[in-house]
Amino acid sequence: MPSISASSRPGLRLGDFTTDRRVILLMILAIPVGLASVVAAWMLLRLIALCTNVAYHGVFSFADMPISAGPLGLGSVAIPVVGCLIIGLMARYGSEKIRGHGIPEAMEAILIGKSRIQPKVAVLKPVSSAVSIGTGGPFGAEGPIIMTGGAIGSLLAQTIHLDDGERKTLLVAGAAAGMTAIFATPLAAVLLAVELLLFEWKPRSFLPVAMAALVAAATRAFILEPGPIFAYSGALAFTPGHLAACAAVGVLAGLGSGVLTSLVYAAEDLFEKLPIHWMWWPAIGGLAIGIGGLIEPAALGVGYDNIRHMLAGDLALQAVLVLLVVKVAIWSIALGSGTSGGVLAPLLIFGGALGALASPWLPQADPGFWALVGMAAMMGGTMRAPLTATLFAVELTGNMGALLPVLSACVFAYGVTVLLLKRSILTEKIARRGHHISREYRVDPFDLLRVADVMTTPVQTMPDSLTVGQAVAHFTTAQPVHTSYPVLDAQGVVVGEVTRADSLAWALDSGQDERTLAEALAGRELVRGYPDELASQIADRMALSGAGRVPIVDRASGRLLGIVGRKDLFRSRARRLREESQRAAYFRVGASARTRTGRAG
Repeated sequence: MPSISASSRPGLRLGDFTTDRRVILLMILAIPVGLASVVAAWMLLRLIALCTNVAYHGVFSFADMPISAGPLGLGSVAIPVVGCLIIGLMARYGSEKIRGHGIPEAMEAILIGKSRIQPKVAVLKPVSSAVSIGTGGPFGAEGPIIMTGGAIGSLLAQTIHLDDGERKTLLVAGAAAGMTAIFATPLAAVLLAVELLLFEWKPRSFLPVAMAALVAAATRAFILEPGPIFAYSGALAFTPGHLAACAAVGVLAGLGSGVLTSLVYAAEDLFEKLPIHWMWWPAIGGLAIGIGGLIEPAALGVGYDNIRHMLAGDLALQAVLVLLVVKVAIWSIALGSGTSGGVLAPLLIFGGALGALASPWLPQADPGFWALVGMAAMMGGTMRAPLTATLFAVELTGNMGALLPVLSACVFAYGVTVLLLKRSILTEKIARRGHHISREYRVDPFDLLRVADVMTTPVQTMPDSLTVGQAVAHFTTAQPVHTSYPVLDAQGVVVGEVTRADSLAWALDSGQDERTLAEALAGRELVRGYPDELASQIADRMALSGAGRVPIVDRASGRLLGIVGRKDLFRSRARRLREESQRAAYFRVGASARTRTGRAG
């Protein structure tokens, strides 16, 4: 088929992207979203500190004092129970959407909720998370602030006339800004948006999200500590031996990711079987937290100090092992109970502990390096976001030398979890609510085809001089091949389309028999297409109009060139599926020249 030149399609303006000038409006709106998310992050961190100081130290203070700084007696077991009971009450009588770790709720709002988050969720989510973490919950602050930042973006978007895609963009912009505010990792936050939240890769969404992250990164230093928050200066020569060791850590972290995901949802399944209302489940999870705190106080709370100690390499292996076992146990039980808190910081601790425990059997490296590799691998595997985890580790530590080792471990961890589990710890929760999410992003095959590539020619038509009675007779007696026919005037220009439904309506009104099709179809809107359009555009037009067959006409003259029906689209899609599924070898390694020649002849 001859190519379609630019000069032959005067009405067509195709390009690499579909973004228009409205992206500028979204980028402007992303600025206040980024600023507000930084303020929300600061408020969340201060609120966590206040809850911790009131619960464990008996003082009304916003200063950062670790839980383990005070004595933990038997009475401390009641602290997380009370805190989680408050969360259960907030969820029951406030909003059930505050339960969980934040990111799945943001994903669900994007995919199912038209990117609309209620104002009360924007308030209750950080408050409940502060209570949870401040009373010993072994969670991170990043999940709640991602949900809160997303709520800020969503609420702003709901005050302006925006479509679902634009609301989604501002929601994700707020989420990325919130993560940037907590960890000072703008690049990783943008990648998190791409890998987990946007479900697309378009400039329309990328540019505002990047703007919000950049604004958050530029302003957070004024009210929060400047990054990197876990500075690490260690170095490592990336040799083939180290590559193999990083791959081994990645595989170990991938297997650990599967164990963690299974433990969390096994705990959730057990809570589902309890003969009590879900409002009381967090209190039971709080009891597990309290008992775990008696065994290892360092397992309580966010645990940023644990991350710093593992990166410094100053924790004994026995202490690392106890921390890992206790933290995994109370984290999985508490998370399964439906309390509020993030998973990212705990994943860093779990991965760091695995790396530290494996370090005696790994090649020599600076203290804490294998813990760093394990942290990134656990995050990349569990969240199914290897690129985010790689850049996150680099930005979090300020160590560019860790890029290749960390990437190696994240790739292998990601590969193991993709093969091991059908769903991640994030999407499993959404799937349990009856929604399916696909995390494989690819170009629509119809965006690679022109209408000229899929249309059918020649086309059976009807002249506009044909009477209604003759058309009815054709549909009722001639056993027509098609359900509709383009109607042409004397010059071959398409003036309408007659369908079997039209003939049934006309058959009930005998007064229409003598009218011509030109008269009967006058004023009716015609759905048409053009050969230089993309197949995706004609498919969208058919979906919106309900048309089963669309005539394809020349842009200049309006003359009929072909027709596209549902079967034509299905046929082209089936061809692409066969191309992707059929395996073939075009060269036979080791075959003799005589064999190849003989087969060719």
